[in-house]
Amino acid sequence: MKPLQDILIIDLSQFLSAPSATLRLADLGARVIKVERPETGDICRQLYVSNTILNGESSVFRAINRNKESFQADLKNDTDKQRVLKLIEKADVLVHNFRPGVIDRLGFDYDTIKKINPKIVYGEISGYGTEGPWKAKPGQDLLLQSLSGLTWLNGNQGNGPTPVGLAIVDILSGGHLVQGILAALLNRIKTGKGSKVSVSMLESILDFQFESITTFYHDGGQPTLRPKRHSAHAYLGAPYGVYKTSNGYLSLAMGSIPFLGELLGNKKLTAFQEIESWYNKRDEIKDLLAETLSKNTSEHWLSILEPADIWCAKVMNWDELFELEGFKVLDMIQEVVMGDGFKYQTTRCPIKIDGNVLKSNLGSPALGEHTQAILNELIKA
Repeated sequence: MKPLQDILIIDLSQFLSAPSATLRLADLGARVIKVERPETGDICRQLYVSNTILNGESSVFRAINRNKESFQADLKNDTDKQRVLKLIEKADVLVHNFRPGVIDRLGFDYDTIKKINPKIVYGEISGYGTEGPWKAKPGQDLLLQSLSGLTWLNGNQGNGPTPVGLAIVDILSGGHLVQGILAALLNRIKTGKGSKVSVSMLESILDFQFESITTFYHDGGQPTLRPKRHSAHAYLGAPYGVYKTSNGYLSLAMGSIPFLGELLGNKKLTAFQEIESWYNKRDEIKDLLAETLSKNTSEHWLSILEPADIWCAKVMNWDELFELEGFKVLDMIQEVVMGDGFKYQTTRCPIKIDGNVLKSNLGSPALGEHTQAILNELIKA
């Protein structure tokens, strides 16, 4: 039995942030009923990150909305609205990510919902919070990366701001919403009362930068200076970075520069005895490392560095990674099946409980696929 078995979640969200939260809750055993507008459904159904189409719709939607049921309803239509409210009466959790003000106009704000279900855990994600001059701005991942300062932590000095090539703000804020919802469910067990859990994408991505922001506040507000070359962290000193070898790339994490110099046969590196120099001379040190590492293969250097307990790794693409036993033993890929029999491969929940992998073979729903069954079970009953 999964830990959230018998927890009913009504999901009014779309795009990526809140749907990533309800995906994780579904993986933990909750029943998630995704409420979608007629005809178009979740906008994410047609939000393509590539030209890959899975069973007529976006691969992103297929990945992030597996293990859910789809209930078709127009929240502006009174009949449909009353049906959704009846679902909410029986629910444990309600989730949405409408912009501030929209949910109030629809009549699904927390004050309204808690009157019909006082024990509800009400979870919401906004872009920039519900107050202040930015509250109506669109909560889109790249925009949040750009505004939050994150893009100045990636890439090399002089190359301009560099975004992370994933919807990192969406997924982080979804993870924070899951944490808040689970805490609220635990609190309900202790007090019998529901609560409202609010997360903003901006706060999530600022929290993600806690190390660098704390450093900024305590180093006199010095400007963030990324390494000129081989950058992997704006603040960490040498050797932290990615280096070209004769047949690929190698990453190096923290380590003693003189010791690395001995291992690699570069006497110039042994001169940097003071830890402070690994920071204020990091570009010079990185250039010396790069020159040495370029002369042999990644495998050669790994055979020297790993036995010496130097933190290093070969830089791999997915073709290489997926063929290795270290990946295969994780059993991270699962096959899921849609209601029409269409099958596709995607990732599984990364959480194990009591050693058990949490899997479900239920693929993403067709628009409104479960509407009639839900009506018969939960509304007309």
